[in-house]
Amino acid sequence: MTQREQRDLSELIAGNRAWAEAMSRGKPDFFPALARQQAPRYFWIGCSDSRVPANEIVGLPPGEMFVHRNVANVVVHTDLNCLSVLQYAVDVLRVGHVIVCGHYGCGGVQAAWRRKPLGLIDNWLRHVQDIAARHGDQLDALPDERAQLDRLCELNVVEQASHVCRTTIVQDAWQRRQPLVVHAWVYGLRDGHIHDLGFAAAGADEVHPAHAKAVAPPAAAATT
Repeated sequence: MTQREQRDLSELIAGNRAWAEAMSRGKPDFFPALARQQAPRYFWIGCSDSRVPANEIVGLPPGEMFVHRNVANVVVHTDLNCLSVLQYAVDVLRVGHVIVCGHYGCGGVQAAWRRKPLGLIDNWLRHVQDIAARHGDQLDALPDERAQLDRLCELNVVEQASHVCRTTIVQDAWQRRQPLVVHAWVYGLRDGHIHDLGFAAAGADEVHPAHAKAVAPPAAAATT
């Protein structure tokens, strides 16, 4: 390890100490309470992008949100990592809300849209390319690539939230009448604002109408 690398890591450790001391000064019982239990009300499925720290952008302290992140916030039924975290959140922590949150300016969505070969990740991004193909007419009707990418970010989130709803984990929770709502949100890097995409399902019978409304072209959705 070079001296520069060692210095960079030392700065991270020093930053951690300063943060921990500041937290303890403001709330002396914070870390003892945090160590005793984990009881979040929310489960967040987001993108791995370092510019989207889940807790911070919604103003929650550590311990209030359970988080899973991957490139382009994808939820597929063969991803045992994501499904295991979802099951723990729903069955053990018994969260009340599952939030799938993407973000505008997502590099994974951009790579999927432009179809430039990147290597192994191309296999993962195929899931996003499938969504782009499914909504091709809507995307092609938009005026420029920025608008297309923004809308694809939104459509991707809605489709992934729908996938969450169709997992056996969520279906079983609803079957036993466990309170659980699945949401689709998108975060704006340009202004720091979260936008609700109009998808919220609290039961199996709500998934299809919520999905249909959220994926409709904006002009069509506004008239329904």
